[in-house]
Amino acid sequence: MNTPKRDTFGKNLPLGRHNTGLKQVSRRNFLQYSAFGYGLFVGLPFLAGCALDPVTGKSQFMMMSREQEIGIDKQQSVFQFSSDYGVTQDGALNQYVGEVGKRLVPGVHRSDMPYNFNCVNAVYINAYAFPGGSIAVTRGILLDLDNEAELAALIGHELGHVNARHSAEQASKSQLSSLLVGGLSVLAGTQGAGLGQLTQQLGALSQGLFLSSYSRDNEREADSLGQEYMVKAGYSSRGFVGLMEMLNSLNKEKPSSSQMLFATHPMSSERLQAAVQRDNTLYNKSRSNPVNRERYMDKTASLRQKKGAILKMQEGEKYLAKEAYGDAQIALKSAIQQAKQDYTAHVLMAKCLLIQKKSSQALSYANDAKQLYPGEPQGYYMAGLSNSAQKNHSQAFEDFKRCDELLPGNPQLTFYKGYSLDNSGQRKGAAKNYVDYLKQTDYQSNKYSKHAYKRLKAWGYVK
Repeated sequence: MNTPKRDTFGKNLPLGRHNTGLKQVSRRNFLQYSAFGYGLFVGLPFLAGCALDPVTGKSQFMMMSREQEIGIDKQQSVFQFSSDYGVTQDGALNQYVGEVGKRLVPGVHRSDMPYNFNCVNAVYINAYAFPGGSIAVTRGILLDLDNEAELAALIGHELGHVNARHSAEQASKSQLSSLLVGGLSVLAGTQGAGLGQLTQQLGALSQGLFLSSYSRDNEREADSLGQEYMVKAGYSSRGFVGLMEMLNSLNKEKPSSSQMLFATHPMSSERLQAAVQRDNTLYNKSRSNPVNRERYMDKTASLRQKKGAILKMQEGEKYLAKEAYGDAQIALKSAIQQAKQDYTAHVLMAKCLLIQKKSSQALSYANDAKQLYPGEPQGYYMAGLSNSAQKNHSQAFEDFKRCDELLPGNPQLTFYKGYSLDNSGQRKGAAKNYVDYLKQTDYQSNKYSKHAYKRLKAWGYVK
């Protein structure tokens, strides 16, 4: 007789008996099997050795090769970009950011790296670089810049991190664990318990984010290099001073939207003073160079038209962090009213409603998000979770499947595909996905792995 068993999601799951063709294994062998391949850098072994510092020309201890930096970048940047709601759909704005970045490349120390420059849809204030040359700025920080020279300074600073190999340097100093955040959004960790709870309850879409928390020495070197690069590209060094003045002001005000920025890029008044000193001495002849304020205002006009909506989204994220979900919902509703076609606002609203267990309303916003940005995964992910909560398991599977196609390599999606098939009575497919999920995660490391293992054990695949 099949006895209903209650899973970790609080639903009754009937235990049928079907032959899936999977071989039964012992618990011990299963644990060994499921642990195989676990980790973010499978196939990317770190080899100790010496290399020349591309900036100083001196010998340095380095465990990561150029090819490994590029490989990690390709592997992880797509997850971070999606975590930030994808590259902006404003093609002209994204092209402009790319043009400014490319203008700096000829003057950097590692001009042969495969650089790419993007504006991502996130509304928090930040910019970041991956070790292989993928660089992103958020919509939030672009609104706080005053001219193109400041944008060049911001991108130049991130180029400084890539060229000085700061991520690789940290890995070589056995600090790799501080760079990897498996399963939880970095933003959630820096903005408060509410976003952490949201991520825990909804499941993490990211495979693991590779963002460096730079040291103060790293920041000083990146500042020096960034100011050098933007001046070489023909900008006034006053642009770098302006950037530092803006960051210093934010650091004193400490708005929630900038916590991520200063968690990864520690700010101090000393950095501003150093930029002013370089401007007064080393780069004083560049002061007459252009800052291109009018061009910046023109190129970012479409973004600035959404400033009110973006500020409301920042407010919504602040309330989410405080677990004030009702206030977050009000702020996000205002954002959508001001920017009806904004993908990020719809995904944020879906998240806010889901954590309040308002899955029917969440599904409406998630479906809108899918239509607004068909090539970005998070809308499908939110729709899948909403459909699952509504017991629309067949449609949930289709949403998770499409999300997996757009962002392959994410264990969480493997679990949810199995869960959807399980609830649709398709045991064979469910078992395969559960096994695949456990091969990518640590056994019983979370409620999902525990659920997958219990189902496989109940079905007789584990002795």
